[in-house]
Amino acid sequence: MLAYYLKLGVRNLRRNPVLTALMVLTLAVGVAASMSSLTLLHAMSGDPIPQKSDRLFVPLLDNAPLQQPNPSKDPPDQLTYRDAMALRASGKAPHSTTLLGIAGAVTSGKPGDRPAPIQGVAVNNDFFSMFDVPFVQGGAWSASDDARGGNVAVVSKKLADRLFGTANAVGRSVRLDNREFRIAGVIDRWEPLPKFYRLVGGNSFEFEDIFLPFNTAIAQEMDPQGSINCNVNGEIEPGYKGLMNSECVWFQFWVELAKPGDRAAFAQYLDDYVNEQKKLGRFERPLNNRLYDVMGWLEYQEVVGDDSRLQTWLAFGFLLVCLVNVIGLLLAKFTARSGEIGVRRALGAPRAEIFKQYLTESGVIGAVGGALGLALTFGVLALMASQNERVKAIAHVDATMFATAIVLSLLASLLAGLLPTWRACQVRPAVQLKSQ
Repeated sequence: MLAYYLKLGVRNLRRNPVLTALMVLTLAVGVAASMSSLTLLHAMSGDPIPQKSDRLFVPLLDNAPLQQPNPSKDPPDQLTYRDAMALRASGKAPHSTTLLGIAGAVTSGKPGDRPAPIQGVAVNNDFFSMFDVPFVQGGAWSASDDARGGNVAVVSKKLADRLFGTANAVGRSVRLDNREFRIAGVIDRWEPLPKFYRLVGGNSFEFEDIFLPFNTAIAQEMDPQGSINCNVNGEIEPGYKGLMNSECVWFQFWVELAKPGDRAAFAQYLDDYVNEQKKLGRFERPLNNRLYDVMGWLEYQEVVGDDSRLQTWLAFGFLLVCLVNVIGLLLAKFTARSGEIGVRRALGAPRAEIFKQYLTESGVIGAVGGALGLALTFGVLALMASQNERVKAIAHVDATMFATAIVLSLLASLLAGLLPTWRACQVRPAVQLKSQ
């Protein structure tokens, strides 16, 4: 019987094409508006590394001076050089990495190859295994290169293709600001969204093309690209060494623990470390350490702001307004068929069958409106992406959002059809037959 009602629903779409078109278009516009906002929110609020997001942590230590104007209750978002080195050397975490943004002009060293500006990051070799970075050629540099600061690099596939074409880039040299680096590996396309591993001082939508050993960047005194917070007492010694010896925070730091349950032990180690440093005259403020996992870090950094959530709620409010209009149009459509309903009831059709028939017809309208709404969603996202490079990185409808759009439109149309369908079931056969 359901198949018959579906066939009737499709056939009835053509009975009043203008009214049907208005309902489908109204529903489609509401679905497109809500799904466009929801897609962007979904992309930025999802878990970027679900397989280990509960084992990756960002430790923060509060080294701010005790006396300062407008003191914050939160510790700085980054670490000092000495603290980052101490945490890594402690071995309390199986894997850890320091991050420092770098930049420069890169060439392949070939005659006539013009330098091109790129963004990069200096990391420890644990970075690639910690964040499950995929390689298409080669791999991470060795532990010895990591420790001694070798002139090695890992590059993106985009950069390797631009410099060397389709040839194997591993073992070749690349020049960054007149410094030569041997390529150890080439990263396949890797663009986790949100860009959780470098939220402080970096562009959240642009990904690095070159990765260098952290100790190499420090030894060569590469200019840091990112946030440097020098909220400290007293003067800072001049030069790069002075910055390294200061209380300025300018390094992001991540650790990977063996299991989520090790979090408490590592947090205790952070407390013990700060208490030891207090004896040396550092960390004037009361103990205020933080340890954020990936999702906690995204929330702390407010990757999804209140404005984004408000826009999504407003979009769903617009969908609700569209549903109210669809209800009115369905009432008009079903009321015009009161005579047909009266005849069916007089021939013995129970109210339950009338309800199934007209609710199925509402579902057919929802399916058509959902398909059109999905097409409009693609169009809206494409338009937004063409206007904003940042939005372009996240304006994609994945399988989850595709299914959500269809379910949303069907559910919305069925909800909109409940009142008109219930009213259709209240038609009295005798009254309708007398009026014919």
